[in-house]
Amino acid sequence: MGESVQTLAYGSWPSPIDAALAAAHDGRPEDVGFVGDEVWWTAPRPTEGGRRTLVRRHPDGTEEPVLPAPWNVRSRVIEYGGRPWAALTTPSGPLVVFVNFADQRLYAYEPGGAEPRPLTPVSPVGGGLRWAEPQPRPEHGEVWCVLEEFTGDGPGDVRRVLAAVPLDGSAADDRKAVRELTDDRHRFVTGPRVSPDGRRAAWLAWDHPRMPWDGTELIVADIGPEGTFRDARTVAGGPEESIPQADWAPDGSLLYASDRTGWWNLYRDGRPLCTREEEFGGPLWKLGQRWFAPLDNGLIAVVHGRGATALGILDPESGEVVDAAGPWTEFAATLAVHGERVVSVGAGPRSAYEVVELDTRTGRARVIGAPHHDAVDPAHYPEPQVRTFTGPDGRDIHAHVYPPHHPGCAAPDGELPPYVIWAHGGPTSRSPLVLDLEIAYFTSRGIGVAEVNYGGSTGYGREYRNRLRERWGVVDVEDCAAVALALADEGTADRARLAVRGGSAGGWTAAASLTATDVYACGTIIYPILDLTGWGTGETHDFESQYLESLVGPLAEVPDRYAERSPAEHADRVTAPFLLLQGLDDVICPPVQCERFLTRMAGRGVPHAYLAFEGEGHGFRRAETMVRALESELSLYAQTFGFDAPGVPALELTE
Repeated sequence: MGESVQTLAYGSWPSPIDAALAAAHDGRPEDVGFVGDEVWWTAPRPTEGGRRTLVRRHPDGTEEPVLPAPWNVRSRVIEYGGRPWAALTTPSGPLVVFVNFADQRLYAYEPGGAEPRPLTPVSPVGGGLRWAEPQPRPEHGEVWCVLEEFTGDGPGDVRRVLAAVPLDGSAADDRKAVRELTDDRHRFVTGPRVSPDGRRAAWLAWDHPRMPWDGTELIVADIGPEGTFRDARTVAGGPEESIPQADWAPDGSLLYASDRTGWWNLYRDGRPLCTREEEFGGPLWKLGQRWFAPLDNGLIAVVHGRGATALGILDPESGEVVDAAGPWTEFAATLAVHGERVVSVGAGPRSAYEVVELDTRTGRARVIGAPHHDAVDPAHYPEPQVRTFTGPDGRDIHAHVYPPHHPGCAAPDGELPPYVIWAHGGPTSRSPLVLDLEIAYFTSRGIGVAEVNYGGSTGYGREYRNRLRERWGVVDVEDCAAVALALADEGTADRARLAVRGGSAGGWTAAASLTATDVYACGTIIYPILDLTGWGTGETHDFESQYLESLVGPLAEVPDRYAERSPAEHADRVTAPFLLLQGLDDVICPPVQCERFLTRMAGRGVPHAYLAFEGEGHGFRRAETMVRALESELSLYAQTFGFDAPGVPALELTE
């Protein structure tokens, strides 16, 4: 006989997915690469202070962390970072070059040998010296990489160049021993890709006020025998053409992804290889992201799709793409190839991100690292629905809807569930359709979740992305509200129990939704942007310091628009309870924004809570922080929506 089903109010279902379990499974493997025949990657360690370690997979399939605590393999270049490690094989074993988060120095390390030794110096100026995309060039005795160098104390006092660091450690205390490969005429650069014959280098560059998904330049230079770059010239790209990645094919032709047709498609020496209305690239939030990788046999491994991504093999002669079979519905922008082997990181609605290898000889794809293990019975996982809603002016709005789901619980007849609308960050990004135990934390308790890929999201072409141009705080707010109201109108959600939630740019959308609409009964606002004028005049880091030029408009031309859309300017319009979560070390969305907003909320009688976390930056990484944040969010919904949350500490709301 089957187990009996309990009848309990939505939100109060007992769940085996607690906040500690969700926190322990936060993060994913990234930055995959081959070291000889071995596959290596970086991996999160939320219970070890939120550090990232480097993991190697031995030929027998065993995994081993390469670096013990407290080593933290993570770059801060452009604050979002970039590929933080590389390695080469030597007669004595692997030699690893990596960025250590605490001091941002480059280190060299031979696993099993002495302690890592520094290759770069510490600078006392501003944010110091930072490095990304290290590429060992043993023929020159150097590692080539991106150097971000602060020249003053302000976030905009910075220059970025391509640089060569001696592998012998002679620059560990001597900045002058670092050889610059380029000048600093461009504000932003990616790491150089060297042609198979070693004679040319290609990299991307762009300048304020453009973001890399607006327009980039593909630059090629000749490399002299002594390792100098000569005759740098732009070969593709421009102000309205985004090129997020370039690489060399084995025959010396130049491959790159460009959205010149409205979709990020692949090109070889300027000629299209596979013209489709889908993406073979994405937004370059981290330096070194890879959506394609050329194989020695002339084929190209690709991460591609429309609203989702698959791992496939492109034949550049026929334009045919054959995708890897398997349960994965999303692959991350990380790829490595070795011979006929392809490695990436994939996930699906029933599995978290894991390291996947595709053997192009057999077509077989299999998990080889960080395998997903069901921490609870997967019967408690949500069952998502891919939906397209109709928004203002009849525009499409893409969303993932996760109804409440519990194998042993049902709600009383006639009760409709509460729903939380999730607004993703970016905002030039999107929500992937993958297993997320934070979502399961809510759905398994009887709270529905809807992730909205509002206008401006990636994965649906440049026209869809451009919907948000000068309309941030309008289109995103409207699209989220349209999905929430549609769910209520169709009888899926309780109209009186809708909430909105988001972090970073999603925190902006959540806060703006509370000031501009009456759709939501409460909201959770996580490390948000709240004051456009402040954020656009020095209260953020250099990379996004002029992002608002495209999202809102030039401040000098439309200052009233900045004030009109900022939640901090309209605290008097907030009537719904809210939870505000903030990392005190956040330099992207700094705490001053929250403090300004709360000052204007004081004495207004709106129940709210503000939790600020020492040692956390932009994106929580420590298990204890994530536990408190999730439990506090659930408590807010319990108090607002009127259900019990057994075992969860009550969040104290003040007015």
